[in-house]
Amino acid sequence: MGEVVRVLLADDHPVYRDGLAALLGSLEGVEVVGTAADGVEAVDGARELQPDVVVMDVQMPRLDGIEATRAITADSPHIGVVVLTMAEEDQTLFAAMRAGARGYLLKGANQAEIVRAITAVAQGEAIFGPAIARRVAEFFSAVPVAAPGSPFPQLTAREHEILALVAAGRSNAQIATELYLSPKTVRNNVSNIFAKLHVADRAEAIIRARNAGLGG
Repeated sequence: MGEVVRVLLADDHPVYRDGLAALLGSLEGVEVVGTAADGVEAVDGARELQPDVVVMDVQMPRLDGIEATRAITADSPHIGVVVLTMAEEDQTLFAAMRAGARGYLLKGANQAEIVRAITAVAQGEAIFGPAIARRVAEFFSAVPVAAPGSPFPQLTAREHEILALVAAGRSNAQIATELYLSPKTVRNNVSNIFAKLHVADRAEAIIRARNAGLGG
C-alpha cells in the first residue's frame, strides 16, 4: 500500500454516499476509487478495484453490509472494512465484527473520526468509536452467564446487572448512561428480564429483586 489510502464507499443513500465521497476525496492522502449502492456492488467493486478500505453501510438492498463484509474479507482478507451505520445495537456491532469488519462508526461520527478510522484500518489496526469501544471492552470483560448460586440463574450477567439497577430505582435512561448502552438495548434487556422472571411490570420486578437482596 502506498501513502494514499484507496477507499471504496458503499451506501444506498445517494446524497450521503456522494457527500462522503466528496468529503473524503478532498482530503490529502485519501483517494475514493469507487462507490457502491448496495452490497452486491460493494463485493464486486472490492474484488475489481482492490481498495485498501471499504466504508460499508449495514442496511442496503440485495445484500446487506454484514454479508457483504463477510464476502469481501473472505475473498480479499487484506482489505479493511469500516462499518458506518445508524445501528448501534450490540447485535449489529458484534455481527459486523464476526463478519470481519475492523472498524465500526456511527453515522453521527465527525470527519476526524471517520478519517482516523479509515487510516487506522488501512494500516491493519482495528478501531471503534469511543462509546462503542467501551461497550466492546465491557462485553468481553463480562461473565456471559450469571454466577452459580445467584438468585436468578436464568438471567445473563448483563440482565442480572440491569435488574440490580432497576431494583435500585434507576430509570432505563439512567441505566443506559451508567452502562454505556443504547436506550433500546436497555429496553430489550428489561423486557427479557420481565419474561424470564414471569413478572408483569417494573414494580413487580423490583419487589422480586429486592426480596432476593438486590438493589437494597
